[in-house]
Amino acid sequence: MRQNTLSDGEWKLMNLLWQTGGASIGELVEALREDTGWTKATVNIMLGRLAGQGAVEALEGRPRRWVPRLSREEAVAWEAKSVLRRVRTGGLGLLLSTMAESCELSRAEVEELTAILREGGEKHD
Repeated sequence: MRQNTLSDGEWKLMNLLWQTGGASIGELVEALREDTGWTKATVNIMLGRLAGQGAVEALEGRPRRWVPRLSREEAVAWEAKSVLRRVRTGGLGLLLSTMAESCELSRAEVEELTAILREGGEKHD
């Protein structure tokens, strides 16, 4: 599977596929109609791009169902690596402090993040 980041539109499609476990183009168009106004052609093009990245695949049958091959966790990892490559000049501390300030983190989320950082640091000791 080729590593790549997803566009905002591809995230919309992938989130729907992760949520449903798979859907036909018609079902995707209907589910996204109000939010995006996308046509069947637009959804078809985007699914083709995602298939080219190895993120989705079409199952045989009528109607053809599209299912995710890329997990949500893998997609988030792609995005995280991409962001880190682009903002590396400011350092990880700046990135994390900016995220913490711009997101209203709950106490539980702060504790979870602290535990993750401790765990990661222990792996490199």
